[in-house]
Amino acid sequence: MSILRLFSITMGRISTFKSYQILLLLAAALAVMAFYYFGSEKQNFSSTTKRLKQTQGSHNSNRNDADLSVDTRPERQERERQQYHALMMFTKVDKSRTLQDKFEVAMRSMAKHGRFLEDENLVLHFVSDRASKELGMTRIPELLREATFQYEVVFHDVGDLTQKLFPIVEAMQKHFSAGSGAYYSDSIFFLSVAMHRIMPPEMTQIVQLDLDLKYKRNIRDLFQEFRHFPSDAVIGIVREMQPVYRHTFWQYRKENPKSRVGDPPPDGLPGFNSGVMLLDLEAMRHSALYNQLLEPERVARLAEQYHFHGHLGDQDFFTMIGMEHPELFHQLSCGWNRQLCTWWREHGYGDVFQLYYHCDGPVYIYHGNCNTPIPDN
Repeated sequence: MSILRLFSITMGRISTFKSYQILLLLAAALAVMAFYYFGSEKQNFSSTTKRLKQTQGSHNSNRNDADLSVDTRPERQERERQQYHALMMFTKVDKSRTLQDKFEVAMRSMAKHGRFLEDENLVLHFVSDRASKELGMTRIPELLREATFQYEVVFHDVGDLTQKLFPIVEAMQKHFSAGSGAYYSDSIFFLSVAMHRIMPPEMTQIVQLDLDLKYKRNIRDLFQEFRHFPSDAVIGIVREMQPVYRHTFWQYRKENPKSRVGDPPPDGLPGFNSGVMLLDLEAMRHSALYNQLLEPERVARLAEQYHFHGHLGDQDFFTMIGMEHPELFHQLSCGWNRQLCTWWREHGYGDVFQLYYHCDGPVYIYHGNCNTPIPDN
């Protein structure tokens, strides 16, 4: 083989080898470009590295026994707590040992039986004077010490609320107050009547409770009664368990002997007791009928029609309009306000008293009205 031919063959092989190298280098370059521009989810090296570090950190947290029961999703953290509002009158408590004892029973029993979900909050509103507020701020943390639920305490100045209420309820006070006139101080006893105009619009429901109660069941269950309101109802309330309104409506009953007004259950209209009330503030605001009944001329007309003059404030007002418009009320079972007072049994109504007083079914809340002792069990 000549030297010239050998040189030609050698140069051809070298040329072929370089061509393959060029092709390989070109393929590698295209692969890198594809990774940058056409990779999965368009991730770059930095984002991929960050994700790997986060994954590694997560594994390290697991190994360090981190609390994995806490939901750290953003939507979970941003969700507002569900609030349940309950209001109690808390005036002149500092001057009365009896009221202080009743308050202690109410708060301790509420704490004992109360159960709420983790993202729920019980907001306790107290309408109070300055001295009673100071007492409450001291006692409430102690009385609710064993509560397993989250709660907040809000004090409302009785003077401020009275000032707001007086223009709204002044006209009805002379019909439903113990005094002979529309006393300014009596306005606070009509708070529930106009609560929808006093509380902020973002508050849509509230439960108003007397101080002389003892809870035998989770108070959260009481709030669930809002779900059972008929479409036209604005207030949930328990019937009166004494013949109070059999007595109060005596003249109307005499003139209308076939009326059910003041008669005992189940067919009669015995009236209401305001010791436990569910106020659907949103429904109260939107009910044209209910707000019309607050107008002075409507109140006067109904009071004249029924020859009505009471002394129990909001309870009398609700009872009177309930005779005419029962659709505004969702009647709670008597167990939610098991009234214990027996005063009328010894004052002329012993023969019919039990017809009003009986209460079938379990007791959820005892009401020691007219200073009646509440059972220990």
